[in-house]
Amino acid sequence: MGADKVAGMARIAVIGAGMGALTASARLAVAGHRVAVYERTDTYGGALRRFERDGFSFDTGPALLPLPAVYRDLFVKTGKEPLESCVELVQVDPSARHVFADGTEVSLPNASRAGVVAALDEGLGADAGKRWGDFLVRAREAWDRTRRPLLEEPLWPNWQVLAEREPYPAVPHKRLLRTRRAGTLTEIGAWELRDPRLAALLESHALGHGLDPRVTPASAAVLPYLEHAFGTWYVRGGLRELARAVYERCLARRVEFHFGADVTGVLEKDGRASGVELADGSVAEADFVVAGVAPGALARLTAGTVVRGDGEVPPQPAAASRLTLLLALRGVRPEGTAHRTVVHTQDREAELEALFGTAGDFRPTLTVLRPDDPRTAPADHEAVTLTTVVPARPGRTHADHADHMITVAERAVPGLRERLLWHEVRTPADIVDTTGAEGGAVPVPALAAGGGRLLHPSNTTRVPGLFTVGGWAHPGGGLPHAGMSGALVAGLIVEGPEFRGSQ
Repeated sequence: MGADKVAGMARIAVIGAGMGALTASARLAVAGHRVAVYERTDTYGGALRRFERDGFSFDTGPALLPLPAVYRDLFVKTGKEPLESCVELVQVDPSARHVFADGTEVSLPNASRAGVVAALDEGLGADAGKRWGDFLVRAREAWDRTRRPLLEEPLWPNWQVLAEREPYPAVPHKRLLRTRRAGTLTEIGAWELRDPRLAALLESHALGHGLDPRVTPASAAVLPYLEHAFGTWYVRGGLRELARAVYERCLARRVEFHFGADVTGVLEKDGRASGVELADGSVAEADFVVAGVAPGALARLTAGTVVRGDGEVPPQPAAASRLTLLLALRGVRPEGTAHRTVVHTQDREAELEALFGTAGDFRPTLTVLRPDDPRTAPADHEAVTLTTVVPARPGRTHADHADHMITVAERAVPGLRERLLWHEVRTPADIVDTTGAEGGAVPVPALAAGGGRLLHPSNTTRVPGLFTVGGWAHPGGGLPHAGMSGALVAGLIVEGPEFRGSQ
């Protein structure tokens, strides 16, 4: 399934200019290969887009960066200029302010276990911080057990081991006459955290990725741990600046870009990928093809060819998308305002039913982003972004949700409506336009256990010379994961099937 080891320069065609594709392209170009990127839209960055109006500027995709070491490594490995010379990274502190259903509020410091414990004890009552701190210790064990196979190595051929083995060391829980261990995030919240607000804090990390905490395996404890251990970061000017920096690094390494270039097929010759065909009928020959597209798009590009076979991780089903509201506000951002506030739903069961069931009222957990960044708004104004998870259901409209999102946000931003100049709604249909994913689905990070439901297909395919990169391939969705996916694909092409990941 892997590539033969490459000697000398190879021609590489990359489909799509998302972050995984860009990181792979930069690394492959530095290794001496001729790389050409074909992107159907008119710009780079995949979901990392920007909306500008009347002097206001908003990220319309991811707005915060966890695990910046992934992109620091990319810049070190692809040139002399470090990441911090190309963008300004700012550590977000507090990491988040949480407004719970009962009105309790707590602000959690960035990357400080002792600070988080103290803040939770003060905000939620004695012993709350200790329970969360003890949970983070167990979450670290799950992280240590899964970090390399899930993030830094190509997907194991015996990936079933990752699917079956639960890495989270759950605490024994006596219930009636039985002793049980938490197998899901909801059970961790009920049996180990034992406070509905701590449970909401835990579950918000799953919900933020569109995961149902009632069935998400306990291994997802690595999500809050990752944020706690490595901090949360913002890129001055917005995360679109990170996409710009990576794109410019690609240009500096002589990666060739073709925008408005719609690839309609992957070509094969002698049983291996040999290039791509474009909508205008032209052909670009290549020794390797790297596809940074969603599973449905890959299936169309390889019609009649079996790319994934029996015994492999199947493509992730479309599950959840994002609904984003961009708010232009008059008046300055108050001093001491948190960059990120999570407003927890006041009816968790209704929220979960609406997201993962067949009915239910719109009762979202809402994330409010208020960056302290003069580049995002005119003087004496503020740019605020509201975002929530919605189902990835093709054809569904969300126009009626905007007013309710503003109402929820007023729990975090008093006087919001009075300050509002205008708002812009970004729906799953906009995500379809930028990424091509069915229903505007947003891929989740790879997680162990759960029968393999949260693993992603390997970067190699059954077609020699054809590789997959980005959120819909190993190791899944999220900006750090996209960067690691690009590193894995580059390693597999440069070193061949014996490549075993970064050391």
